[in-house]
Amino acid sequence: MMTMKNKVAVITGGAKGIGRCIAEEFAKNGAEVCIIDKAPGDHYVGDISDKAVLEAFADSVVKKYGHIDYLINNALPLMKGIDECSYEEFGYAMSVGVTAPFYLSKLFLPHFNKGGSIINISSSRDRMSQPQTESYTAAKGGIAALTHAMAVSLAGKVRVNSISPGWIDTTQSDITGADAAQQPVGRVGTPMDIAAMVLFLCSDKAGFITGENICIDGGMTKLMIYHSEHGWNYG
Repeated sequence: MMTMKNKVAVITGGAKGIGRCIAEEFAKNGAEVCIIDKAPGDHYVGDISDKAVLEAFADSVVKKYGHIDYLINNALPLMKGIDECSYEEFGYAMSVGVTAPFYLSKLFLPHFNKGGSIINISSSRDRMSQPQTESYTAAKGGIAALTHAMAVSLAGKVRVNSISPGWIDTTQSDITGADAAQQPVGRVGTPMDIAAMVLFLCSDKAGFITGENICIDGGMTKLMIYHSEHGWNYG
């Protein structure tokens, strides 16, 4: 446990899954937590693809607390492939996955306390792909690149890092067999695997880390796959 009393954490897409776990961990450590999500609930409800929604949300946080300490850009972009994704849908994915994190960072920039931190949630898909995932993959690649750009622009003001989760099970299922065994660590990830890194990167212990992307995927992106080796067969 770390002391985050009087700290303010803003989390997009914090109503469920990884975002909810991150929000709960900040709260457990004493931070005030501000969530925006499309899903109904006891948080600010709004679509972050809308500029007016972002401005109203940021204004409400600043009016209530006067400052923020941590911004976690976690909201999930749309995933559609090149065969079915329309121009409008692709643009929507970019708005949620890249434009909103950029604009929220810009809106909150004058209000960050000293030692502030921005964490962008990317994906291991920022470096590898499955077919028909273009909108999501492009958004995640964009936010990974946005991370190092902002880290340089905001040097001395706010540290900016990103995390690229691999397979993270948000359903609390007992995943065994090949799905677990194919992971070099022998299991599928959990939201806590990501939340723990978020809190570390926001802490003073990570004070020398900025512009970095940390892939938390159980080693899957390091696993070389060849047909007929180690049980792998190309079908």
